[in-house]
Amino acid sequence: MISIVASRPWEIIFLDFDGVVKDSVAAKGEAFEQIFLPFGADIAKEVRRHHEANGGMSRFDKIPLYLGMAGVQSSGELIAEYAGEFSNLVMQKVIDSHWVPGVKQFLSKHYADKQFFLITATPQEEIQEIVEIIGIKHFFIKIVGTPVKKADAIHGILETANVSADRAIMIGDSESDYQGAVANNIMFILRKTPLNRGLQQELNCPMIADFCDLAI
Repeated sequence: MISIVASRPWEIIFLDFDGVVKDSVAAKGEAFEQIFLPFGADIAKEVRRHHEANGGMSRFDKIPLYLGMAGVQSSGELIAEYAGEFSNLVMQKVIDSHWVPGVKQFLSKHYADKQFFLITATPQEEIQEIVEIIGIKHFFIKIVGTPVKKADAIHGILETANVSADRAIMIGDSESDYQGAVANNIMFILRKTPLNRGLQQELNCPMIADFCDLAI
């Protein structure tokens, strides 16, 4: 059991979604690979590798990169087309993905005395629908998705809630989650997965395998 002790009681807990609430990063990788398979197996595999190494990055930033890998000039219209195809493929995959062990119990235990906020690179409308379907919407004060950047979302929530940085933590599994926490001077907890082993070696911060390990 890892006990995370604050200098003052935690008031706000930010959580990412993919890889933190649901083990859905790989499911999204499968969808990206499927979409780019017409450009060849090598391109599709490289797309998947990039996605899995950059789980917290918005699909609207990834798709132009992946089109570039495929030798295709991107445009706003083409990006929107690929994003729509990706959304259609991935929605049910995410819903069906395994829960991160202990996360529902953690939310249920603490949501009455902590303020939970979901901060994700998933588009706003899509994440709203997903959390409604999987039955966890009531745990969160607010859910923020793309196009709002994670650092901006955290900053705005801290400012609106008038809560100091030392009373907030971010639980994530990606570089973008970490950078969002650093930008706002809040503690970061890395949820370890097979896809972020490099990050585990780079960061000096508390780390958990799942929420069964975490006491706050």
